[in-house]
Amino acid sequence: MFKSLKTIAAASVLAGSLAMSASAQAADTIKVGILHSLSGTMAISETALKDVMLFLIDEQNKKGGLLGKQIEAVVVDPASDWPLFAEKARELIEQHKVDVVFGNWTSVSRKSVLPVFEELNGMLFYPVQYEGEESSRNIFYTGAAPNQQAIPAVEYLMSEDGGEAKRWVLAGTDYVYPRTTNKILEAFLKAKGVPAEDIMVNYTPFGHSDWQTIVSDIKKFAAAGKKTAVVSTINGDANVPFYKELANQGIKAEDIPVVAFSVGEEELAGIDTGPLVGHLAAWNYFMSVDAPENDALISKWHDFIGSDKRVFNDPMEAHYIGFNMWAQAVEQAGSTSVDAVRQAMYGQEVPNLTGGVAVMNTNHHLSKPVLIGEIQDDGQFATVWETDGVVVGDAWSDFIPESAKLTADWTYPWVCGNCEKPKYLTN
Repeated sequence: MFKSLKTIAAASVLAGSLAMSASAQAADTIKVGILHSLSGTMAISETALKDVMLFLIDEQNKKGGLLGKQIEAVVVDPASDWPLFAEKARELIEQHKVDVVFGNWTSVSRKSVLPVFEELNGMLFYPVQYEGEESSRNIFYTGAAPNQQAIPAVEYLMSEDGGEAKRWVLAGTDYVYPRTTNKILEAFLKAKGVPAEDIMVNYTPFGHSDWQTIVSDIKKFAAAGKKTAVVSTINGDANVPFYKELANQGIKAEDIPVVAFSVGEEELAGIDTGPLVGHLAAWNYFMSVDAPENDALISKWHDFIGSDKRVFNDPMEAHYIGFNMWAQAVEQAGSTSVDAVRQAMYGQEVPNLTGGVAVMNTNHHLSKPVLIGEIQDDGQFATVWETDGVVVGDAWSDFIPESAKLTADWTYPWVCGNCEKPKYLTN
């Protein structure tokens, strides 16, 4: 039996009104994409970043949201699968119509999504220390560049206070961040007079678990009689067996100090830190920092998450800074339009959690302090060194010849991420 034209017309009107209602409802919220691995090898680090984004969104909604609208979190799980990051980024932008994305940890995942954000003109806030050598108009880098973490850490270990290390083990996970960071560090060490034979480089795959031979090789390398330090760019859950093997083989911080760039409070929460006391990490924030801003936020975080045992770490602070800068830029622009918000981001200032102020620069990198901390037996860090004030993040390393001549500036008249510096800036 055929339906009457009146019935069909009524159904069409109803469908249209439902579609309009759904569209209107969607327009009543501002959508924020959360692109962090909740499974796989990086879940140990990234799950907390999803949690802190939900916390920050909840805090903003309690203040009335943005532009008179509530903020809606759209969470996806790229499952530590680098190509899947790109698929999920496209899904967030094209299907879910998010206004901004906060996400990623590893540089290989960021490299995977970068073309998607540039193609679709999306906006990504990336909260983790990285290797530099990049500045995209669609990414704001709220973690540390090498001059805000790796270089200061090595300089500290070279100093009298840091033990005056002479031999160096550069141990990393086998992907772009450790390899590029170590390329920069090798060039830096050689510029400081360290011979090639005093630099040992080792890479292992994600999720590596058998560290016995590698740790034994580190002990042999250190037996040459010169003070030896390990610079670790090991990422994800491979850190747990690495530190356990250090303890198993009796490597103490006073003998062979390890400074890590991807181990913070969240990673230490899963292991016995007693044998690791004295080993180091370099970050821009530690949960143990004594500052009123930090104490107030930690109290709110524990209330939100329902546990006073949950820690707070550097990438979480980076999301705190990035999210609040984005919210300020949205209010200033009066819009969530990527192009409008991007322009409003430059010069944004947000109190950091160490008692200072974070500033967004025109190269899409922050000005941040640098802190070096010793692991304590409670899984926290005691700060042993910090910069006097903030350090401006450098997108391009001065220690790689082809990069030293480049600069990034996304404002007029530059408007580029890899411009060659005029001679007056290079002399």
